[in-house]
Amino acid sequence: MSRSLRRGALAATAIVFSIAALSACGAGMDAQTLEVRPDNAATTVDTIKIQNATVLIQPQAEAQGPAVVSATLFNTGSQPQTLEAITLPGLSAPVKLSAAKGSGSITIPAQGSIIVGGAGNAAAVIEKGEEASKNAGGVQNVVFRFSETGDVKVQAMVLPAKSYFEAYGPSSLPKPSGKPSTEPTGTPSGTPSGSPSGSATGQAGEPGNGESGEPDTASDSASASQNAGH
Repeated sequence: MSRSLRRGALAATAIVFSIAALSACGAGMDAQTLEVRPDNAATTVDTIKIQNATVLIQPQAEAQGPAVVSATLFNTGSQPQTLEAITLPGLSAPVKLSAAKGSGSITIPAQGSIIVGGAGNAAAVIEKGEEASKNAGGVQNVVFRFSETGDVKVQAMVLPAKSYFEAYGPSSLPKPSGKPSTEPTGTPSGTPSGSPSGSATGQAGEPGNGESGEPDTASDSASASQNAGH
């Protein structure tokens, strides 16, 4: 085989190996991509799909305040569905639902989706947030009840409303752990300790007003002696 033919054969072999390597990498990456799942709870029942279901508690462990349920709800059906309730099995804490506009029911339109949690979205507030906080870092069973599909159960992570979750966490400020005192804590230390040291003495005809308090007998005697000489 000539030198030029050998070079051509080597080049062709290199191209084949390169294509095979790229194909293998592509297949491997695609396979890994297919294995990726959301970090938070996701499930599908009938025409309802729930993604990123999370129980978000106060960002500070010692803070007292409400918690919330956050999720994205999809409805692939041809009819709208209403989210009738959310419950947390094992906890007595009720979940209060409110629509994005503040009144009415939470409705997932046909072929549409809504977000629960975050400013301007529907809300699911757990009033007794300290109960949900007991499972911080773990999972909490959450049941979404829909008007047509019925109950859809997921296991949601219980996480503090920090970082990415801050915008979807509780909107109420934490309650202070103690009540500051606004009243004086002491009483006056004493009463005036003195009284007036004396009383006024300057009344007419009494001592202390520049008068002796006795008749001027010396001047009267002098006047009588002078009259007798005339």
